[in-house]
Amino acid sequence: MASTPLSGDSSIKTWLDDPIGGPIMRDFLAAGGGSADQLKPVHRLALKRLVKLSKGQFTQEMIDGLVARAAAGEVPAGVVTGDGATDAPTETAEQGPAPVEIAEWVERIDQGRFAGKTVIVTGAGSGIGRATASRVAREGGRVIAVDMSQAGLDEFVSEHPGADIVPVVANITDDEAIASIVAAAGERIDALANVAGIMDDMTPVGEMSDAVWKRVFAVNVDGTMKLMRAVIPTMLAQGAGSIVNTASEAALRGSAAGAAYTASKHAVAGLTKSSAFMYGNSGIRVNAVAPGPTITNIEASFASPLGAERVQMALSIIPAAAEADALAASITFLLSDDGVNVNGVILPSDGGWSVA
Repeated sequence: MASTPLSGDSSIKTWLDDPIGGPIMRDFLAAGGGSADQLKPVHRLALKRLVKLSKGQFTQEMIDGLVARAAAGEVPAGVVTGDGATDAPTETAEQGPAPVEIAEWVERIDQGRFAGKTVIVTGAGSGIGRATASRVAREGGRVIAVDMSQAGLDEFVSEHPGADIVPVVANITDDEAIASIVAAAGERIDALANVAGIMDDMTPVGEMSDAVWKRVFAVNVDGTMKLMRAVIPTMLAQGAGSIVNTASEAALRGSAAGAAYTASKHAVAGLTKSSAFMYGNSGIRVNAVAPGPTITNIEASFASPLGAERVQMALSIIPAAAEADALAASITFLLSDDGVNVNGVILPSDGGWSVA
């Protein structure tokens, strides 16, 4: 049976597994000093998605060129495959069954899920925060979009003409900024998505600097707590509210990051559970999402050889990275009335990493 022709809609994995597409892809990547291993975290995505995700490293012209080469059967000679063998075009009529294409997840919008609700979303200028704010806005909510980047917020607002979005440039570690966020929300605050956060530099505790520890905790823990503390009075007065914090796979295990980030996300989990217990009889639900590998603009750095060695070893078992929209789906489920009977949960949204 003939396989489906390769296209920009074919997954990266399908390209790499293909007897023609694989050598072409590896040759193309090698010419730029890269390798197929660099694409492992995103191998389930369509090839064309690299145009946006690579931030200019892949262009549409490059994708079109790869598709044209595959259609012409231009297999480069002597290209080494992932298993060390040399790719070469085959002349056999039967190549076995084509690899099964894993269906891509498609976002489904519920137009009225957040109608009449005011939702504060931090980190709304990029990544998971932006995807969450977008989902709320497109589902009819009034979004108080918070970020430190004016440019990021301006771009977000421009992408949603007609949506009810109130951009607020604010540093969530600052008390005056917290007050400005609550003031922008007004008399009603139905939900809070605490998404803003930063990564550490993967250092173990024996090499930890005070500067890294304080900076990570200031944003990930203090900022999260301050906004929770600020919105609780309004939610208590309403007799209703939903808070979703962003934990991490690092809140569930010790091998996903350095000591500062891991401890900070464990603290977020503790804040979540304590608050869910304390306010559970007041109509307020408090939950957290624990993302696994996600394609965002937060990049990890390795300041410690030991940290790099240990964490990179542990990361060898991680599943493919998800896009921010997939995390927004988990977050908005908990934020919305769809999560009506869910309280105090740390929801892994990690592709199964937490069960590995």
